Amino acid sequence: MSRESKFLSLVLRHKPEEIDLQLDNHGWARVDELLRKLKKSGRKLSHDELIEIVETSDKKRFTLSEDGKRIRAAQGHSIEVDLGLKPQQPPCELYHGTASANLDAIFSNGLLPGKRQQVHLSLDPDTAERVGQRHGRPVVLRV
Repeated sequence: MSRESKFLSLVLRHKPEEIDLQLDNHGWARVDELLRKLKKSGRKLSHDELIEIVETSDKKRFTLSEDGKRIRAAQGHSIEVDLGLKPQQPPCELYHGTASANLDAIFSNGLLPGKRQQVHLSLDPDTAERVGQRHGRPVVLRV
């Protein structure tokens, strides 16, 4: 993940105040405002570069509105946002990737979102393992 993509994740998922950006209740920011605030903070990004980040994000981290005028993080928020997702019947099995160092806490307290709004569950063990390896030796739990 590029430096720019990591910073976008920080701003759109956790700390919009880093660049004095306002998100609406659904996590959307105006693209023109985002680009202007990034430039003002010394992190200039062109519109084309932003679109490339959105389109090439390996985990589809960002969503553009249909008209292309707004952007938001697709998941993983630590700030409260309403993504407008409709409840669905989950599959019989899901997977949670974590670091082995977290197992004692998970077995004692269950799966908790920590600083995020939701617990991250994956449809397949490979994705869960990639998530878990970001934080140490990965372990995949079947839920």
